[in-house]
Amino acid sequence: MTISTFVLTALAMLAFAGNSLLCRLALKQAEIDPASFTTLRIFSGTLVLWLLLRRQNSAPAGNWSSAMYLFVYAAAFSFAYTSLEAGTGALLLFGAVQITMLTHGLLQGERFNRWATLGLLMALGGLIALLLPGATAPPLIGALLMLASGIAWGFYSLKGRGVTSPLAATAGNFLLASVPALLISLASIAHSHSDLKGALYAVLSGAVTSGIGYALWYTALRGLGSLQAATVQLSVPVLTALAGALLLGEALTLRLLLTALAVLGGIALVLNTRQKS
Repeated sequence: MTISTFVLTALAMLAFAGNSLLCRLALKQAEIDPASFTTLRIFSGTLVLWLLLRRQNSAPAGNWSSAMYLFVYAAAFSFAYTSLEAGTGALLLFGAVQITMLTHGLLQGERFNRWATLGLLMALGGLIALLLPGATAPPLIGALLMLASGIAWGFYSLKGRGVTSPLAATAGNFLLASVPALLISLASIAHSHSDLKGALYAVLSGAVTSGIGYALWYTALRGLGSLQAATVQLSVPVLTALAGALLLGEALTLRLLLTALAVLGGIALVLNTRQKS
């Protein structure tokens, strides 16, 4: 891995973790509803990606199925963070993303050996253990919403494999996703509210940690193998949990740490086994 690829990858991972932190800041410390946050995030991401495309003299691409996966991811993400802490949400999100993509591989004919199967079972067991009732269990509705967000992002990632221009496809998908995002805001207009701080967090999430963050990630992918790209994303829940504890005062519970170890360790075992195979 070159130094430039390493730097781009690190910045992209910080951007991914930043999405969780900005959403939690907006919903916890500002006055904005999740539907408005989603709409502002997608609209500002669309604008930034369009400006990036203009520099390349390119036109946006994309398709409706990918755009709907993107919208479901963003909307469920926002509504989930009304009740979840940043680290817990990131663990559920990226655990669901990886398990979705690994399960898709199995259904497409990939076969795991015993170690890879053990790793997948560890990851699933960790997510289930996190959801079991208890004093430190996350709210069930929020957890299910975040799992749905992760599944949608997993399918969105699978749909994006092999696109000729990732930036153009992402810009087009953001543009198309702005339609259902606007509709959900109109449908919940009676409950909509926002202040300057909440709107700023939403715009930063869309323009910087989503728009620019995704552009950095697609650039970094040119220097990463597919398994390297999958493995490095396992750092995001850890970064988010640490940042949430430092910046938001959220607790690093023993339950979160143990389930994170099971989920991330299990997925890493699957990826490492596949790479050796």
